[in-house]
Amino acid sequence: QSIGCDDYLGSDKVIDKCGICGGDNTACKVVSGVFKHTLTNLGYHKIVEIPEGATKINITEMSKSNNYLALRSRSGRSIINGNWAIDRPGRYEGGGTMFTYKRPNEISSTAGESFLADGPTNEVLDVYMIHQQPNPGIHYEYIIPGDNVISPQLLAHRRPGEPLNGQLGMPESTNREDEDLRRETDTLTGQSAGTFPVIHPGRFPSHQPENQVPAVQPSRQNREHNWKQIGKTECTTTCGKGSQYPVFHCVNRITHEEVSESYCDSSTKPVPEEEACNLFPCPAFWDIGEWSECSKTCGLGMQHRQILCRQMYANRTLTVQQYRCHHLEKPETTSTCQLKICSEWQIRTEWTSCSVPCGVGQRTRDVKCVSNLGDIVDDEECNMKLRPNDIENCDMGPCAKSWFLTEWSDRCSAECGDGVRTRSVVCMTNHVSSLPLEGCGNNRPSDTTPCTNGPCAGKAEWFAGGWTQCSTECGSGTQQREVICVRKTEGNFDVLNPYECSYLEKPPSQQSCYLKPCGSKWFHTEWSTCSKSCEGGFRVREVRCLSDDMTASTHCDPQLKPEEKEPCNTQDCTPEIDENCKDKYYNCNVVVQARLCVYTYYKTACCASCTRVANRQSGFLGRR
Repeated sequence: QSIGCDDYLGSDKVIDKCGICGGDNTACKVVSGVFKHTLTNLGYHKIVEIPEGATKINITEMSKSNNYLALRSRSGRSIINGNWAIDRPGRYEGGGTMFTYKRPNEISSTAGESFLADGPTNEVLDVYMIHQQPNPGIHYEYIIPGDNVISPQLLAHRRPGEPLNGQLGMPESTNREDEDLRRETDTLTGQSAGTFPVIHPGRFPSHQPENQVPAVQPSRQNREHNWKQIGKTECTTTCGKGSQYPVFHCVNRITHEEVSESYCDSSTKPVPEEEACNLFPCPAFWDIGEWSECSKTCGLGMQHRQILCRQMYANRTLTVQQYRCHHLEKPETTSTCQLKICSEWQIRTEWTSCSVPCGVGQRTRDVKCVSNLGDIVDDEECNMKLRPNDIENCDMGPCAKSWFLTEWSDRCSAECGDGVRTRSVVCMTNHVSSLPLEGCGNNRPSDTTPCTNGPCAGKAEWFAGGWTQCSTECGSGTQQREVICVRKTEGNFDVLNPYECSYLEKPPSQQSCYLKPCGSKWFHTEWSTCSKSCEGGFRVREVRCLSDDMTASTHCDPQLKPEEKEPCNTQDCTPEIDENCKDKYYNCNVVVQARLCVYTYYKTACCASCTRVANRQSGFLGRR
């Protein structure tokens, strides 16, 4: 059979959350909440106050962050992470209980820090957060005794005759002999079952039944054996204040020889009392913290850790000045790290063809982020600053839509006789959508026109005159010269028909010429159709500045720019007079005023008046 919490065989009593044996969880209350305040200033910020007598304490950060939890007593003594010094995870004594400080591995875990303690606390404690980044939320929870509950940790396990808060319960029927058999103690074990420490069976003598007669013990003088201290236990620590206990054995009073403990009265055996030992401090040591996360998710990065000089004393680890650890080599605080090899950009395809056959379009290619294993991964795995372009503009040249012309050259190609004047003609894209143009087509405008500077004087045989000036002042042009068949006479030359010289090779009468580059010149299209047939319309053309290679330029003289718009058909609109359209009645003005011209009969009977009104209305709408 099992033993209940009341130490009776076969009992089914258990300890409730309040630490009461056989309780119903009503003797205490749970205090919990979440601290979610937004903090702005760096440093220590108070989160929650843990009152005296609190048990089952749990302070937990809801997710991992660069913040730290800290614990301080109301008297100002730092227990964990005080004075800007971060303690290592471990067990720390404070407020009458032992706190377990946990900080999960920073790299592999997403859990936050936590303080855990069984309690109860014997003073008020304050929990702080060392704020360095946005608060992820702090969950706190503890249990406190309910109203009118007196020391539940003792009341829960108190047996008849055991002390209550250091005082014996004294029922009226208890006699003096029973009182002498009871011993008072306020020592509790460090073990805990449930919320409050449980006093283990055997720590207090069981209550003797009233019908049991105590055994008569011989007087001290008549005893042949007694208890003697023969030494002490080994100290629990080699330094930093440990503890040890005296050791008592049963010996012969005369010979002091050790004998079996059965020869001595067990009730008279002294209770070993704890004694401090090895009070000198332990040597200082370097307390090495955990490595921080690597500064880079791939490639070579850096990680850091905290190194503190610490010293142990009285089961507590204290942070001391670093000169105390100068006899030891200080570990490195920084180290290189590499979680994995970085991914890289790869160009998987060549550029596609341009998206348009002419003009400006776009072309693309396939760019992927590839891991060191050859797998395609998200673009964020690669350095976005080094990403090659996967799209760019492409220029396939101008799309032909309109003929662009220069003005005619000023010079005729021949100084005398027939010659030609020239101009430049080019087909280019029309960028002004409002122009009524339909594209270049096959009707290319002529680039030459005939000219004459009068007849030339005759000369002998095939006579070639001098070359004329170039038909253009710049760029490509032509030169002309007169070639005639003449006959020389005394002091004169007679001009003959060309066939008279056909047996001779005729010199060329035209050749190309190029004086110098033109630079930029104004080109324009033909005029568009006039917007109106009368009363003043307008017509437009596109004007561009082009260089020698027929590309757009900005170096033309603005004062020489041809007009892009001019008026046309400025004559008045005169309606055609129809002899058959006459008014048949003298009062047709009444028909007009009554707006009866919409009817066929009146439109015919008052034709002239209705027509004049219709013309005036159309002219008014046209002007609008």
